[in-house]
Amino acid sequence: MNDTPPEVEERYRAMLMQRTGEERLIMGCAMRDTARKLVEASLRVQNPSATEAEIRKGLFLRFYGHEFDAPTCDKILASIEEAAK
Repeated sequence: MNDTPPEVEERYRAMLMQRTGEERLIMGCAMRDTARKLVEASLRVQNPSATEAEIRKGLFLRFYGHEFDAPTCDKILASIEEAAK
């Protein structure tokens, strides 16, 4: 869905491009950190007694699970579990 008028989109892009590469990188990292915190909070609401491994697996599945086939996801989840030991 895109409900932003093209002229507003162009203005926003121009404003972003006025920033330095470093500023844009910092903005992107901050957005990623915020997204991670939101997902982690959601996972903790769903399962307040979740272990760190369960939270890490949940984060992986929310952010990247759709990008891998089932066998690969299973391997990654097993690696996350093993790393937690």
